[in-house]
Amino acid sequence: MHVSAFVVTCSDSRDASTDESGRVLRELLEAEGHSVSGYKVIKDEPEAIRATLKEAREAGARAVIFNGGTGISRRDSTVETLQGLFEKTLPGFGELFRMLSFEEIGSAAMMSRATAGTYEGMILFALPGSPKAVKLGLRKLILPELGHAVRELTR
Repeated sequence: MHVSAFVVTCSDSRDASTDESGRVLRELLEAEGHSVSGYKVIKDEPEAIRATLKEAREAGARAVIFNGGTGISRRDSTVETLQGLFEKTLPGFGELFRMLSFEEIGSAAMMSRATAGTYEGMILFALPGSPKAVKLGLRKLILPELGHAVRELTR
C-alpha cells in the first residue's frame, strides 16, 4: 500500500535550501512509491506544529514524518507537542529507534526522544534531525510498516 506522506522539519537553524534531512525523507519515501503531499520547514514551536498538522490533514496526508526537535535542549518541543495530541501512542517505535541507534552511536542514543502515535486518522513519526538518524528510522522502521500502519488506521 502506498501512502501520502507530509514531511516536516522542525528547526530554528535550517531552511528549505539547507535541509538535508527533509530532502532525504522525501527522496526515500518517493523511491519506495509513496507520495509526498507536502513539505515544510518550521520553527520548533507548538503553534507551528499544530498548524502544520492541520495543513497536512487538508493535503490528504495519512502519515506525517517530523525530523528535529526530539533532543533535550531547551528549544526542543516537538515531542511534548505531539504527545499532547496523540490519540494512541506507539511506544515501540521510540524504543526500537533507540535500540538501533545505540548499535550505531552508542550511549548517546538515550538522548533521542523519537516517538510515534496517531492523530485524526494520520500516523505521526518524530525522528531526530540528522540525516543519518532519518535514514535509520525510515529504512529500518517506517518504510517496512508504513502501508500496514495506515491500513490499520482504517479498520
